[in-house]
Amino acid sequence: MDFLIIFKALLLGLVEGLTEFLPISSTGHLIVFGSLLNFNGKENVFEIAIQLGAVLAVVFEYRQRFIHVLTHLGKDEVVNRFVMNLAIAFVPAAAVGLLFDDYIERLLFNPISVATALVVGGLVILWIEKRAKSLQPRVKNVDDMRAKDALAVGLAQILALIPGTSRSGSTIMGGMWWGLERKTATEFSFFLAVPIMVAATGYKLLKHRNDFTSDDVGLIVIGFVAAFVAAMLAIRVLLKFVATKNYVPFAYYRIVFGGVILLTYFMGWVKWN
Repeated sequence: MDFLIIFKALLLGLVEGLTEFLPISSTGHLIVFGSLLNFNGKENVFEIAIQLGAVLAVVFEYRQRFIHVLTHLGKDEVVNRFVMNLAIAFVPAAAVGLLFDDYIERLLFNPISVATALVVGGLVILWIEKRAKSLQPRVKNVDDMRAKDALAVGLAQILALIPGTSRSGSTIMGGMWWGLERKTATEFSFFLAVPIMVAATGYKLLKHRNDFTSDDVGLIVIGFVAAFVAAMLAIRVLLKFVATKNYVPFAYYRIVFGGVILLTYFMGWVKWN
């Protein structure tokens, strides 16, 4: 296996893991870095598959919680409500994604669309964080969430179908706008990532199954492991970060990163694929 292609797989795995749970769009970063590294086309299967590494990081980090849910489902009212909330939040984006996935992939999976979404999303984060300063959070624990709270987060997650918007960003900001405390919105976003990303990854792997060959296995393993390790780090750092700070730095990062891509495109400095 060529060293350069191994390096690209490792780098993209790290990018996926580090960005999946931050409000800066992992899909957007993979599209941009994939374009820069000339790692596109058939490699979309790789980019889809390594997302499971990030999902596994959530399961591992919250393993005690998931074990408790599995062993008490149907027996514990709090557990039942938690699972129901995940199901409610899962449905909107899953339904819209199933209907419009081809359209979105064809028209929006490109660096310029991603850059635009990054900038717009950054401005939205600044607005929501400014709004949050004057409001007292209504929901301060994931277990206190009701069906209407889960539905609000699920509807916000529909925006994440636009590459560059960020799944975690849309769910966290949507939750905060609805009245969830910042840490609560962040944790629920982690939990919601498991069903939505497993479903999306399974669907896309099935959809692109003819693009997958045995030669891809090694690259996928490398990217998968890198994504898992990087996601573990990102989850732990983010939880500590939001305990005392807000998401404003991520908003500025989005605006600068997206702005640089748009600037280089319109000035003709980079020929984005």
